[in-house]
Amino acid sequence: MSKFNNLKLEVADEIAVLTISRPAALNALNSETLDELNVALTEIEARDDVKVLILTGGPDKKDNPYKSFVAGADISEMVNFTAAEARAFGMKASVPFFKLMNMRQVTIAAVNGFALGGGCEISMACDIRIAADNATFGQPETGLGIIPGFGGTQRLARLVGMGRAKELIFTCDSIDANEAYRIGLVNKVVAKEELMNTAKEMAKKIASKGSYAVSIAKAAINNGYDMDIKNAVEMEANLFGITCSTHDKAEGMGAFLERRAANLTDF
Repeated sequence: MSKFNNLKLEVADEIAVLTISRPAALNALNSETLDELNVALTEIEARDDVKVLILTGGPDKKDNPYKSFVAGADISEMVNFTAAEARAFGMKASVPFFKLMNMRQVTIAAVNGFALGGGCEISMACDIRIAADNATFGQPETGLGIIPGFGGTQRLARLVGMGRAKELIFTCDSIDANEAYRIGLVNKVVAKEELMNTAKEMAKKIASKGSYAVSIAKAAINNGYDMDIKNAVEMEANLFGITCSTHDKAEGMGAFLERRAANLTDF
């Protein structure tokens, strides 16, 4: 794996934990970090020994592990952007964000502390979001005279509905983890001390299933979401057919009928 200045990667038991680590900036996303994310996610996707990726934020400069997931995009970098530079920055972020969304591995955001602006946006690019009970979500951009530039106006509306997305973006209100759960922004809320254990337990459960089938199901959900239902169901049938030609289908169904544990190895 490549070496990074702002990321830390650990891999064990088919689970990768990728930690964004800019302690002095509460893990804010700058250009270097976005470039490193792109490289790291490309390398992780190529690894057959990684079935699930957990994305989280590292400790702050006082070594508090619960302070911040990602506090936003780096305003100190953005302050003097021209229109062209701002657009390029947004497009730079879109590359790793779409990798999180579309890579064959399942991606879980383990959100500890602040998930504001770009932090909320990168969590929304993941498949699943687990929030510590001290997590805070928000899109504060209009209060700075800009709009979300890393997909916030699009992913938030798709997750929580247009009305709630407009309210959060127009008011710049932050919400706590329980409210994020209530409106469907996160899948689960746990005590902050249990965040990583909970994320890893979910990752282990996912990794124990047919990983090729999970990756195909992920693609079906992503690609069918904006299709009309007739074409989406036809696409699903085609992908269902593909999975029925695999080793894991024969092994999984055989094990079920024989009442034994399945050895699912496709990926």
